Amino acid sequence: MTTETESKPDEISRLGRVLFGLGLALQASEDFRDMDDTIEYAESAGVPMAEYAAPFASGMMVVAGTGIALWRLPKIATGAAATFLAVVTLRMHDFWNADPDDRDGERLAFFGNLAMFGAALAFLRKAYR
Repeated sequence: MTTETESKPDEISRLGRVLFGLGLALQASEDFRDMDDTIEYAESAGVPMAEYAAPFASGMMVVAGTGIALWRLPKIATGAAATFLAVVTLRMHDFWNADPDDRDGERLAFFGNLAMFGAALAFLRKAYR
C-alpha cells in the first residue's frame, strides 16, 4: 500500500515528462511550418547538408518528444533528445560568437535549450533505472 506522499513524486515526474515531451514535439513540429527558414538558419550556422539535416532533426525531435510524453522506447527517445540538444545548443546558439543584433535571441535560445538538456538528462537517467 502506498501513501499519498509516496505516489506524488511519480505523479509530478509523469506530469513533467508529459509536458517536456509535448513541448519538444510541438516546438519541433513548428519547424515544418516553414522548413525553408529552418534550413536557411541551419545553413547560416554551418550545418553540413542542411537541406537534409534540418528536416531529419526536426522529425527526430517530434518522434523523441512523443516517445518521452508517452514513455515509449524511453531510452531511445530520451537519448535522441539529449543528443540533439547537446549538439544544437552549442552549434546553433553560440551567442558568444553571434552578431550583436542576434546575440540576445541566441542567448535566450541557448539557455532555454540548456534547461531542456538538463530535463532530457534527468529523464534519460530515469529510463535506465
